[in-house]
Amino acid sequence: MKIAVATTEETSIAQHFGKSTGFMVFEIEDQQIRSREFRTNRHTPHAQGVCRGEEHEHGGHNHGCGGVVGLLHDCAVVLCGGMGGGAAQALTQQGIQPFVLPSGCSAEEAVVRYLQGSIEAVPAGLVACRH
Repeated sequence: MKIAVATTEETSIAQHFGKSTGFMVFEIEDQQIRSREFRTNRHTPHAQGVCRGEEHEHGGHNHGCGGVVGLLHDCAVVLCGGMGGGAAQALTQQGIQPFVLPSGCSAEEAVVRYLQGSIEAVPAGLVACRH
């Protein structure tokens, strides 16, 4: 099983799924981390630098998640600090279960917490962040 963690600098959890610079992807076997790889997010407008600031108009671009969901196609789980309802729905439709965590732990700690069962899934339709 593979678990992706949205990150901004390959170690800490990104507080906004779409603004993540990439994803640390952990391969899990027998409830243990067996390998790690970093996948760069070049798919969302925030990651591309199109969006500046928290609040902005979306007139010249869309916030679709298709490319980033494709980047994570082989993952069963995505962990992040915040996620909009559209991203959660796009992931869920592809069989990828999204989880939102409170800040304050590393990507690896988040995976360990998931494996221990101490993280709850994002409820359907929840908007865990705003832009």
